[in-house]
Amino acid sequence: QVQLVESGGGLVQPGGSLRLSCAASAMIVGIYAMGWYRQAPGKQRELVAVISSGGSTNYADSVKGRFTISRDNAKNTMYLYLQMNSLKPEDTAVYYCNLQLGSLGYWGQGTQVTVSS
Repeated sequence: QVQLVESGGGLVQPGGSLRLSCAASAMIVGIYAMGWYRQAPGKQRELVAVISSGGSTNYADSVKGRFTISRDNAKNTMYLYLQMNSLKPEDTAVYYCNLQLGSLGYWGQGTQVTVSS
């Protein structure tokens, strides 16, 4: 069982930046994909960005050029990050960290991002 814990959400003005972090409770080895999803009120959860175990990345068209996904292995813990720049009100949502390990999927509890003046 892997636990994912997100942090870094908050309130930011349009045009501002935030960095989300996700810490996995175990070292992840093998073939996997980790990603960020978001869900706005009244909308379905959608993929924001994903990074594979090989390092390839993919982004939703709506965030390309503004968001950057990255990962880091430190002290036997896997960290996933999402650097969000030039934030827009439509980026407001609960952001979730996801780990797909074979047929097993794990989710964090989510962190709220609100973009408003």
